[in-house]
Amino acid sequence: MGQNIRLTAADGHEMGAYLAEPSGPARGAIVVAMEMYGVNDYLRTVCDNYAADGYVAIAPQFFDRFAPDVNFPYDGSAYGLAKQYSADVVPHIVTDAEAAMAHVRAAGKVAISGYCFGGTVTWLAACRSDFDAAIAYYGSDMCDYPDEEARCPVICHVGDKDTAVPPADVAMFRERRPECHWYVYPGVLHGFDNWTRAERYDAEASKLARRRTMDFLAEHIG
Repeated sequence: MGQNIRLTAADGHEMGAYLAEPSGPARGAIVVAMEMYGVNDYLRTVCDNYAADGYVAIAPQFFDRFAPDVNFPYDGSAYGLAKQYSADVVPHIVTDAEAAMAHVRAAGKVAISGYCFGGTVTWLAACRSDFDAAIAYYGSDMCDYPDEEARCPVICHVGDKDTAVPPADVAMFRERRPECHWYVYPGVLHGFDNWTRAERYDAEASKLARRRTMDFLAEHIG
């Protein structure tokens, strides 16, 4: 369903992206922010699923600033490097997300939705750019930014067994940013939406989070 394309950011940086388009008229668009493991098969399928529901979906390769077309395995062998790239790219992240937004803006309103590292990207983009809505799935470091203020409606999904986004951090963030709505899933781990990781995936929580996400998109995007 999708294709690999090239984007150019406002500072001239070129990066790859995966673009999935609906078969009929678009209801709007979604920038899909990757986990720290890259724009891999899981993330491409996320884009394809959004396209099947009528949204143009685009996933920029944020790590192209350091290593073009890189994807890291889930086995932990490159965990340290992936974390380092995640930290190093933060100063450029909104610029790169905006390049993706500009590419799909003709489809109508544009949301951003991200997973793990991409959840943090989602929060920062919601606060620093002009997206129309934002959906953060277990944003690994988003609770480090409770003093920023979103410019659009935001919902967040997290499990109460998430050690990357622990309940105490979520409680602090909810108190500081009550305008963000958090859905907390009992007994669920970090990464619960990723069906390629059986040890983390929770089918019921993933299904419920997707339904809530689609309702949110219908309300705010189209």
